[in-house]
Amino acid sequence: MKFWKTLAVTGTALLAAVALAACGSKSASDKSSKTSYTPKSLNIQFVPSSQADTIEAKAKPLEGLLKKELGIPVKVSVSTDYNSIVEAMDSKQVDVGFLPPDGYVQAHKQGAADILLQAQRFGIKQPGGLSTTKLSDSYRSMIVVKKGSKIKSINDLKGKKIAVQDVTSSAGYIWPMVELKNKGIDIAKDDTLVTVKGHDQGVMSVLNGDTDAAFVFEDARNVVKKDVPDIMDKVIPLYFTKPIPNDTIAVRTDMSKAFRTKLANAFIKIAKTKKGHAIISSVYTHEGYVHSKDSNFDIVRKYEKIANADAE
Repeated sequence: MKFWKTLAVTGTALLAAVALAACGSKSASDKSSKTSYTPKSLNIQFVPSSQADTIEAKAKPLEGLLKKELGIPVKVSVSTDYNSIVEAMDSKQVDVGFLPPDGYVQAHKQGAADILLQAQRFGIKQPGGLSTTKLSDSYRSMIVVKKGSKIKSINDLKGKKIAVQDVTSSAGYIWPMVELKNKGIDIAKDDTLVTVKGHDQGVMSVLNGDTDAAFVFEDARNVVKKDVPDIMDKVIPLYFTKPIPNDTIAVRTDMSKAFRTKLANAFIKIAKTKKGHAIISSVYTHEGYVHSKDSNFDIVRKYEKIANADAE
């Protein structure tokens, strides 16, 4: 009797072990199947931080460089706004998105994208808005006004007309909005907001007198300097925000680990070449790319929470 009892216990334990192993195998298999996508052709989409038509023309040459590195066809396009690129990644129509920090957080929250790389830019020295030689993975937003304006401090912004970007734009809306809110200025209630497409358009709206101030990235005046050489004298900073994490290169959540590594290496390599660097610099003033992690964007989630609460 003891023998059969022992055998029964042993058998039960073995069955349990097999069942657990099967469950574990299934779980690992499920997880693996969710990240097993390897593109046969790559769709990359950019968001318009300046005029969309010029961005697409500047970014198009990236197709050939990436095709050479990856060995597959590459298509580059520009979305209409931040939300449309998130939707496109969520529906698996776009494989890679060049997303601003808040756009990435939104995409990640929806399960549409994972972080791959974070952009680096040269720091900006004020006054003058000139680039330094030191690379940084963060930047600031700034509020600009026309020289000679009666707006001398942020308190003077009440009741004014302000050029902003889409409400998901970190530099063009969220950061300055939240920081002004913390200082007692509710732009949604106190001001007239004019949405423009592109930070260069924000600067120009102030220069042309269409708006009293604009929320733009530091120092967006350089984007229009070619057309308006004395823009630094005509449009001046009023306020600078705290640092914002730099833009991201985000990928579909089902993309395989092996292809993510290959893609990351390709972007980093291309950014170091003369031709590749010229492309990324002309599109978003990126100087290169570094590996990143999702927790780098917790500060974005903090600001976003305040912004969302304000919108409710």
